[in-house]
Amino acid sequence: MDLIEIAKYFKVDGRVESVKSVGEGFINDTYFVKVSSAVPGYILQRKNSNVFKNIPEMMSNIDRVTAHISRKVKEAGGNPLFEVLHVVPTKSGELCYKDESGNYWAMSRLIPDVLAIDRVSDAGIARKGGIGIGRFQRQLADFQEELYDTLPGFHDMRFRFEQWEESLSRDAAGRKDAVKEEIEWIESRKERMMELKRKIEDGTIPMRVAHNDTKINNILFDKKRDVLCVIDLDTVMRAPVLYDFGDAIRSYANTGKEDDSNLDNVEISLDIFRGFAEGYLSQCREALTDAEIDNLAFSALYITFEQVLRFLMDYIDGDTYYKTRYPAHNLVRARAQYKLLRSMEEHYEEMQSIIRSIAAE
Repeated sequence: MDLIEIAKYFKVDGRVESVKSVGEGFINDTYFVKVSSAVPGYILQRKNSNVFKNIPEMMSNIDRVTAHISRKVKEAGGNPLFEVLHVVPTKSGELCYKDESGNYWAMSRLIPDVLAIDRVSDAGIARKGGIGIGRFQRQLADFQEELYDTLPGFHDMRFRFEQWEESLSRDAAGRKDAVKEEIEWIESRKERMMELKRKIEDGTIPMRVAHNDTKINNILFDKKRDVLCVIDLDTVMRAPVLYDFGDAIRSYANTGKEDDSNLDNVEISLDIFRGFAEGYLSQCREALTDAEIDNLAFSALYITFEQVLRFLMDYIDGDTYYKTRYPAHNLVRARAQYKLLRSMEEHYEEMQSIIRSIAAE
């Protein structure tokens, strides 16, 4: 595989001089492309077709969404080269390139002099993360174009429960009897989780444009730690924006690790919850309905519960989806996420009160 030759298929400014690997992504393989011109460079990615079954549709979603945001940035007097991801087409005008082995490649412009943050350490960073996600959703609040459903069933609790029943029926790894208590965690909360799903299905909670992967390192900051833009848009599609809020809280506000074996480390940080909510609502409060505001706090429980279910289901299935480092890894993950869920449940009224007070300001 000649990476320089692959990069040459794209419409870059100047001559491709080198292509170097960047980090170790969980989904895609990412490379930095250096060129001969004054352009800072480009990012080349080999997209994971095992996760995303239709890469051209995914790239179409990204192109439409980023074009819309670019117009919003210009209207606000900003600089789209720094404040929005730019897809670079191939020389033939396609949004991605398929090589002889069937791999799909995509390219975007490098945004220079940026800061990426891997962990939310305080409420100030959480607030800025909230600003990034809230601004992204505000910019797309009037987006009217069609988007492809690139990950069918994503965050769909009805679909997840169907998978769950099939998993219990199969008991593929013979582990079900050893996790009866954990199974009861799921069964006892089914009806409460389906309440939100029914609000989505009957239109009480609207479908908008959601990022669907709102961890902090998917936001780029400048050297002053001010938000530049949201990146990693592979999962962008129509969905309730509550999913973005809930997933951010799950990842930002956990005082422990996602797979923490010491459950005493794990609880929700209300300071970080408040910080994210303040930043988020400062940007998109006016774009949200009362029903969305009322369910923001619950969305954190919903997404965290879903992750408990998925880790436990994968453990019962024999660890076929998530990468694991040791035999009980998925069970450890499920227990850690359950501890976080229980902490959220214990502090739910406080979470609701924080949202109401911020929304009323």
